[in-house]
Amino acid sequence: MTDQYLPVLLYILIAAVTVALILILNAIFGPKAKHRKDFPSKSTPFECGSDLLEENTRRVSIRYYLIALLFVLFDLEGILLYPWAVVARSLGSIAIIEIFIFLFFLVVAFIFAYKRKALDWR
Repeated sequence: MTDQYLPVLLYILIAAVTVALILILNAIFGPKAKHRKDFPSKSTPFECGSDLLEENTRRVSIRYYLIALLFVLFDLEGILLYPWAVVARSLGSIAIIEIFIFLFFLVVAFIFAYKRKALDWR
């Protein structure tokens, strides 16, 4: 039983050591606060290789976040269909019924979002 969990434990250990090593190396070799005072441009936002084009004080509509959240939600549900499609024949008829229930709720959620005008951009 422990042989099954050994690779996972090893993976977690390697990830933790990597994170710790990156943080330690950054603390040792990274820029110090005293050097940032000499270059005030280091503390300004960076926008795609150029200076900031305008002050970022405008408000973003809540609809943007709603559409982004719905995109991620429906995208992840769509991604769940791929592993199911690979093993659908070996799972039998129960898997077909379950995926149709899943797709039913997915369509109901999409219709609900459409009726609430969550997908309209204004």
